[in-house]
Parts: sequence; structure tokens; C-alpha cells
Amino acid sequence: MTSAVSVHSVSIHGLTVRHRRTTALDAVDLSFGTGVHGLLGPNGAGKTSLIRVLATVAPPTAGRVELLGGDISAPTHRTSVRRRLGYLPQEFGYYPGFTVREFVAYMAWLKEVPRAKAPAAVERAVARVGLADRIDAKVRTLSGGMVRRAGIAQAIVNDPELLLLDEPTAGLDPEQRVDFRALLRELGRTATVIVSTHLVEDVAAACSEVTVIGGGRVAYRGTPHALAALAAEAGAEDFGDNPIERGYAVALRHHRSGLGGSAGWGAGR
Repeated sequence: MTSAVSVHSVSIHGLTVRHRRTTALDAVDLSFGTGVHGLLGPNGAGKTSLIRVLATVAPPTAGRVELLGGDISAPTHRTSVRRRLGYLPQEFGYYPGFTVREFVAYMAWLKEVPRAKAPAAVERAVARVGLADRIDAKVRTLSGGMVRRAGIAQAIVNDPELLLLDEPTAGLDPEQRVDFRALLRELGRTATVIVSTHLVEDVAAACSEVTVIGGGRVAYRGTPHALAALAAEAGAEDFGDNPIERGYAVALRHHRSGLGGSAGWGAGR
């Protein structure tokens, strides 16, 4: 694994993303360092727009984004970053006739993993997601959950310094999700991992920090433990089925009410 990256491997200043007449992100300031960071928020909150900008597949409308030590508006640095990051979108393309090995190897080639190291890197990535016994199976023969795991394998084949995952546990069964959380914690020891999800239990189990996005702005930033404590502080025992779910609901309601501003609330907008 690549050695630990700088304290803030992701620094975002005034990030705005607009899609025609819709503002997906509104002057957001955020930073992320080594560890596992969860992004929570309702549909349309701006989570996927943020992940896509960080993956360098979508440009910001305004603002400055620095990844792994440089501004991604510079083409040479943007190209360098793409070799050093891993990205799993909600929907990803693949050739169904490829085997798992061929699919992950192709992605390793795109990321310029050295040819001599690529075969071992592919086998290691596939084993880490529990597909070693299906490595030579055609992707078209896999279940939806297995395809998702193959997608995770391609995202980590280059031992990324920055790993971006958009709804990575969709289609995984409970046992696979437990294994995936353990993998996230392992990766987060030396890399910056950002996970966008609707599953608050994944955030509670794997993330050291959580950011709640609402209406294109930051509604809350803090630890999962602190987020879970919000519900108790607010006396909101009917907002969800577990403490972190209730805290998430409280954070969003507080944000929507326009009362943000104290520590933890609306940090970085």
C-alpha cells in the first residue's frame, strides 16, 4: 500500500456544482485526510455530484479543489491524480464477456499499474473482495452483489491514496457488508476513503468521520458517535431505529430549519 498521504489529501473551497437550473452543491468547503469518511444525505442532496468532482469525471462550476497535493484544474496534476485514486460509481460499465481477472486487469492497465506488478495486484484485489474463486468467471455470469464486488476490486487494484465509493454496498448481503466494512477500516489506515451511502449502519461501523449533506450544503460534520448523540440531546427518540439514524434525522431537520452555526452544525457550509 502506498505510504500515508498528507494531512489533508482533499481540500475543497467554495465548491459549487450546477446542473442547468439546479444547484447540486452550493459553495461547499470541506477537507478530508487519512481515514474512512462517510457521506450521508437524502436523494438529491449533492453526494454523487461531490464524488464525481473528486473523481475528476465532472468539473466544478465554481470553487477550488485540491487533491493529493495539487489543484485539479491543472491538467498535468489531474492526470497524475487519476493514476493515484480509485473510484466506484453507482453504475459502472464493463464488458460482460470479460472474466473478473480481465476486467480488473484492464482497469489496472488504465491506471498504469506497472506491467510486472499488475498480475499480482489483480489477484490481490480480487481476493480482498472475496472473489478469488470466481476470478476466471465471466462477469455476465455473476450475481449483482458479485458484480459490485468486482467493481470494488477494480477501484482498489492500484492501491489508491484516495478511494471514492458511491453506494458501494448496494446488492451486498449482510455477511459481505461486514467483510466490506473490515476492508474499509484496513484501507483507511493509510489512504483517504470517502464513502457515499444511505446505510447509516455502514457509517457507524466503518467510518471515523461523517459528513451530512442536505440541499447542496454541509448540514453536519463530526464523528459517528457525536452524530448519534444528537438525538439524545434533542430528545428525538422517534426519528429512527437506532441512535445514529436518529442523529442523522435531527441533523437534517436542524439544517433545514436554518439554525446551523454552532460547533458541528453546518461546518464548512
